[in-house]
Amino acid sequence: MKTPITVVGGGLAGVEAAWQCARFGVPVELYEMRPATMTPAHRTGALAELVCSNSFKSMVDGTAPALLKEEMRRLGSLTLKAAAASRVPAGGALAVDRVRFAEEVTTALEAEAGVNVTRVEFEEWPPAPAVVATGPLTSEVMAEALADAVGRGNLYFFDALAPIVSAESVDMGKAFEASRYDKGDGAYVNCPLTATEYRAFTCALTAASTAPFRDFEKKLFFEGCVPVEELARRGEDTLRFGPMKPVGLKDPRTGRRPYAVLQLRPEVLSREMFGLVGFQTRLKQREQRRVFQMIPALAEAEFLRYGAAHRNTYICSPTALEATTELSSRRGVFVAGQLTGVEGYMESAATGIVAGINAARFARGEPFVYPPPETATGALLRYISTAPAATFAPMNVNFGLFLPAGGKGKRDRQRRVVARAREAFTKWLANVGEEF
Repeated sequence: MKTPITVVGGGLAGVEAAWQCARFGVPVELYEMRPATMTPAHRTGALAELVCSNSFKSMVDGTAPALLKEEMRRLGSLTLKAAAASRVPAGGALAVDRVRFAEEVTTALEAEAGVNVTRVEFEEWPPAPAVVATGPLTSEVMAEALADAVGRGNLYFFDALAPIVSAESVDMGKAFEASRYDKGDGAYVNCPLTATEYRAFTCALTAASTAPFRDFEKKLFFEGCVPVEELARRGEDTLRFGPMKPVGLKDPRTGRRPYAVLQLRPEVLSREMFGLVGFQTRLKQREQRRVFQMIPALAEAEFLRYGAAHRNTYICSPTALEATTELSSRRGVFVAGQLTGVEGYMESAATGIVAGINAARFARGEPFVYPPPETATGALLRYISTAPAATFAPMNVNFGLFLPAGGKGKRDRQRRVVARAREAFTKWLANVGEEF
């Protein structure tokens, strides 16, 4: 009987790690503290609950996010399997019904014979073999244990959630359905603003009251999740060139491109609720109602979830983590998810896959493996394990992480990177064994 692998955390990274261990025939004890102990952002006890956007980003062939998903799928990703069963229309992106997605993951993992799910807060550092995937909302107890394991160089940043409104409260007489450049299925609901409406909105947004920071929390946001009010303070047109850009959209009522647009994306298959795309915020709830209802199509909006800010935790991985996701100071203990300094759902899940594979190989007495740096997964691992520690910050998968592949022009270089990544990943799979 093999020694069970302890997996701490039931988010995307934790469930992927547990799933991989089970696939390799190694028993798993998965600990998830919810619902007995909740976080400031979670609402249920379901495994892999999505607390931010319901989008897993681009599925467009040739993009870095799509390439990462392709590699994860070839490694038997549970999250992508669940995403396929819970997908909602989102143009060229992969978005899911967040409730059904979590149900799919939870059902699959709890039904897996090699996985035992225990609903209790894990309050100590786990012995090897183990995967720590407690996520950006790590409890204070585990944060202390993590700090002891890797040194006191932990970093914190704030993440912000976007509001969700009921579909029936959106005035479709003042909105229209379309995807940019008519790509995809036109699943987005677009709320246009005139120049006058946009200026009034941004003025109100920048003057609105925000929730205060607590004394022990640092005022630092990951650039990809900067609250919309902070973006608006950077300049009058910042939002028009960011989350409210009207490029690629034409208002059918006027036949022209709007001055600015807020896009709404369906959160569930039934399209009963919509998330405000790119509108992460830490405005006070009453201010969210007042300011966001200045957008004509949202004048009577019913808020099903208000935006909020919460603390995220990650380690300085270049000083503490190997490319295998094993802790340099703790043999047989692996870290996965946003704790490693990757940012994004799929990026977190990808590190969980690698951590699970290597935890299983540790338990079986086999050498560790991980995709080469030419691949999307390998590029992420290379970043978190070798980036300059002094400037290390959370990172999504993007072409800037890949090794140069030559070529003339941006598109040609990206095509070469993708082709090389696919070839490298295929060769790697052939070398590491038939179990994949």
